[in-house]
Amino acid sequence: MDLALLRTFVAVHRAGSFTRAAALLGLSQPAVTSQIRTLERQLGRPLFHRRARGVTPTAIGDELAHKAAPHLDALLRIAETEREAAGALRTLHIAGPPEFVCRRVLPALAPLIGQGQTLRTALTADAEEVLDGLSSGQHDLVVTTGRPRGGPVTATPLCDEEQVLVAAPYWAALVDQDLLRDKGPGSAAALDGIPVVEVHESLPLVTRYWAAVFDALPEAAATVVVPDLRAVRDCVRAGAGLAVLPRYLCQDAIDRGQIVSLLEPAVPPLRTWFVVVRTGSLALAHLARAHDRLLRAAADW
Repeated sequence: MDLALLRTFVAVHRAGSFTRAAALLGLSQPAVTSQIRTLERQLGRPLFHRRARGVTPTAIGDELAHKAAPHLDALLRIAETEREAAGALRTLHIAGPPEFVCRRVLPALAPLIGQGQTLRTALTADAEEVLDGLSSGQHDLVVTTGRPRGGPVTATPLCDEEQVLVAAPYWAALVDQDLLRDKGPGSAAALDGIPVVEVHESLPLVTRYWAAVFDALPEAAATVVVPDLRAVRDCVRAGAGLAVLPRYLCQDAIDRGQIVSLLEPAVPPLRTWFVVVRTGSLALAHLARAHDRLLRAAADW
């Protein structure tokens, strides 16, 4: 059986789409369609059900993928080892929110630069956008708090990020701490009148914090919206209002007295980060190294 046909078949099986597989393989969609039809004729059985949006494997398609994919991945690993031995390293394309990529991901991957690795980054907080870019081959690895559900990707938990409610000392001095520490639905009233700084009009971080700590939804709209948590922190430090920030991003400012943690719940709200790659792509040596390095670095985050 032609290995090129099997490679195309596995790519379609993992991508769930002839179009997406074609982009990943660097082929035209008609070429991918033709190769799948050739393989189906050779086997005498259909491998995919054609749907309005993509394809789903038949039972024999799933069986063939289960048998063939590990061997194709092993061959890819051998080819990549030879490629690297010849001094040809692939560029690693990563994507994720700017503050997390800059503060966590890039420092963790920096030692790979000394091994000849080159990096390119795409910075965006839109989880759907980075996952679509990963599936279509624009990115090799993404970090996101939006865990993918199905699709041609594999997600691994990376770390849990503690969320902290913070404000500048001026605003903190106006808060009724006794009421706030009740942590019931009415205790959030202690924060009434303090402007809110957020990354989006929908108040994603504040809403999650309110639900977890106060068992309520925030009533105020955002006063300042800026799509970068580093800018949110700087606005809070300058006295713009309160915000919910990850501990790693605001602890230095808390230690310096520039901002104040308004509340320290016994069980703080957490947000889980995932490192996501296309299924099967860890057969690529440069990607496997970066993936492993991130997981090891995250143990100290």
